[in-house]
Amino acid sequence: MTRVVHPRTFGSDLNMTAFIQYTVQGLAAGGFYALAALGLAIIFGALGVVNFAHGSAYMLGAVLSAVLLTTLNVHFWAALVIVPLLMFAFGILIERLLVRWLLRLDVLYNFLLTFGLSLVLVDVVKNLYGVSGLPYEQPAGLQGLIHVGGVTLPKYQLFVFVFSVLVCVIVWVLLTRTRAGMIVRAATEDPDRARALGINVSRWITPVFGFGIAVAALSGVLAAPFRAITATMGTNFVIILFAIVVIGGLGSILGAVVAGFLVGLVEAYGQAYAGTFAQIAIFILMVIVILVRPAGLFGRRDAA
Repeated sequence: MTRVVHPRTFGSDLNMTAFIQYTVQGLAAGGFYALAALGLAIIFGALGVVNFAHGSAYMLGAVLSAVLLTTLNVHFWAALVIVPLLMFAFGILIERLLVRWLLRLDVLYNFLLTFGLSLVLVDVVKNLYGVSGLPYEQPAGLQGLIHVGGVTLPKYQLFVFVFSVLVCVIVWVLLTRTRAGMIVRAATEDPDRARALGINVSRWITPVFGFGIAVAALSGVLAAPFRAITATMGTNFVIILFAIVVIGGLGSILGAVVAGFLVGLVEAYGQAYAGTFAQIAIFILMVIVILVRPAGLFGRRDAA
């Protein structure tokens, strides 16, 4: 007897397959957002600096990956380690030479400083490598598709999601299980109370800033095989990052990670089902969160 597939059942299977694919796409994008927002939240919490150059750090991570590949044949797996280390040193240099001199002033001054720095970095990359995208192939072993339970999924997107979650978990363990990590977490989420307990918050400012920049660069390395590598790739990215930090709660590390993945899903579903309104959906979510919980999903109410 021939089995008849009901049209409605077949259509629902297709819809579910597409939904799963959009979900994986959103989780992969959320991985970029979560890592970069993690660094931005740590910098804002510990220093009180609204780092507009964070998008440029993400861009430099991707550009350095491409440059290292073409000039020194440094492949993706090595770039995952080398580029964040280079950007950690760059972040320390920026904090020492520029940011720390304005910490005692109004937060607007460092915002303008990092905004100007972002413009400089974008123009430098444009002059060196032009406005067209730099080439970067997906790493060996992560190309193509994988079939899971009848659903076809891109290998690289799955890798980005798993790797991002792994890095976030490692950072969280370091912040909650080590003495240095707990000091950094205290300085990030409640710097005034940390100072009252005798913690020298200023001592941790330089490495914290460098770490935040390094994590943003790591996000850029992950984006290199997946997105167009251009000088302006961090411009829209940083605006979405600010929305993520607001949604998660200013200075909240957990909030930045959760909101990063949430925004990635909202963006993917928006692109699939709402077309041109995808990015608007992110900011609609931000407005709703602000109205319902001004401190953000995981922020302290007294920070609102």
